[in-house]
Amino acid sequence: MNTKKTLFTTVALGAAYLLKNKGTRDKLINSVQSFTNQVKAKKSGSTL
Repeated sequence: MNTKKTLFTTVALGAAYLLKNKGTRDKLINSVQSFTNQVKAKKSGSTL
């Protein structure tokens, strides 16, 4: 349980650090949107 708590804390602190910077935040949002578009395309059977 302690390892999970430490891992979660590390991820949360990393996310807070990344989201603090606007340029990094925009890159992260674009990456997530690109990934979700690829997943949606796979589910629908089409390719980009």
